[in-house]
Amino acid sequence: MNKQRRVWAVWAVGLSAYLVGVMQRTSFGVAGLDAAARFDAAPAVLSGFVVLQLLVYAVLQVPAGVLLDRFGAKRLVVVGALTMAAGQLVLAVADGVPLAIAARVLVGTGDALTFISVLSVVSAWFPARRVPLMTQLTGLLGQLGQVLSAIPLAALLNGPGWTTAFVSAAALGVAVAIAVAAVLRNRPPGAPPPPPAQSPREIVDGLKRSWREPGTRLGLWTHMGTQFSGTVFALLWGVPYLVAGQGFTTGGASALLTLFVGVGILAGPLFGEFTARHPLRRSWLVLAVIGTTAAMWTIVLLVPPPAPTWLLVLLVVVLATGGPGSMIGFDYARTFNPGHRQGTAIGIVNVGGFLASLLVALGVGVLLGPTGYTPAGFRLAWTVQYVIWAVALTGVLIARRRARRGLAAAGVVVPPLREVLARRRR
Repeated sequence: MNKQRRVWAVWAVGLSAYLVGVMQRTSFGVAGLDAAARFDAAPAVLSGFVVLQLLVYAVLQVPAGVLLDRFGAKRLVVVGALTMAAGQLVLAVADGVPLAIAARVLVGTGDALTFISVLSVVSAWFPARRVPLMTQLTGLLGQLGQVLSAIPLAALLNGPGWTTAFVSAAALGVAVAIAVAAVLRNRPPGAPPPPPAQSPREIVDGLKRSWREPGTRLGLWTHMGTQFSGTVFALLWGVPYLVAGQGFTTGGASALLTLFVGVGILAGPLFGEFTARHPLRRSWLVLAVIGTTAAMWTIVLLVPPPAPTWLLVLLVVVLATGGPGSMIGFDYARTFNPGHRQGTAIGIVNVGGFLASLLVALGVGVLLGPTGYTPAGFRLAWTVQYVIWAVALTGVLIARRRARRGLAAAGVVVPPLREVLARRRR
């Protein structure tokens, strides 16, 4: 196999592992109402499944980054795929809440190891100029895993049933683990070997240095503000909201989730190319995504349900830009940190969006508790998002100012946008 084909083969296998991981992560979203009936779960309990999964994911991001720097991507992706498969197998046979919770903990653990590992493969195998675009493609094509949840997995749930659906998901996880073990490599042949394994003291020092870097924190706030709304919608509350809160059929709700993935895939390359061409203007794209998402939710929540179908379609289209927007956070981690700390920095960034997601998922479930799955209950519950947007916007603006001070000290001055636009008018 020539070098170019090998690059694409390695990337394709890594992408497949992430795609299947996204399917495992989002599978509980399409099964939400089935799970409520199977386990006799109230809304708060149902949200607790996903909140715990996201909590495990978020808590493990920094340790996963440290493990990535120490053991490499291949081992972590294989272990992650097998752990998620084990979780789905447990869920397939679970007949009570405790066992189902244990299953989602396993899924969250395996999920935590996967994405940042695949991103490290992208950084190692592709030229630096192409990394932003390939990062976007990896993140967005991986979201096709939501299509696997929304269509084939949903069909299995509605046909053969719960056990068949989740056993099938587990089998797919085992298959992708085998493919990763056979094909994936941490770096190209002839690439410099990784630095020697760090001592515990050096690991802690690297973690501190990554956090002190304003660009890392800018990445974290970016990920937090852009990613959570679409994640909560796709992972748990989107289908119940559309069905019980807006009067959609289950098939119609699944179609909107498929649209969510498709729009994200189209937006990803555009965001990646913008990031590569205008690295000093990445934050404006981030601010645009956050502002547009908050504005769109405001409009939808002000309209008495059921909202017009076209408006909900537009909401889903806007939510789909959150995924590409969150990838910019990883680009900050890559460009502001040296290679030997990038796994740790990416892990820190990845905490942001998933920490926000678990808080919002839990908040929606708690606010739905008194009313149940009603249109009025959902209108109130979705307002918890505004707190996260406020925190994330504040964090982005503060971290951006500090990052630009660091760049200026290194001789890179970022002119105000109004000056750039004024020059172009001349």
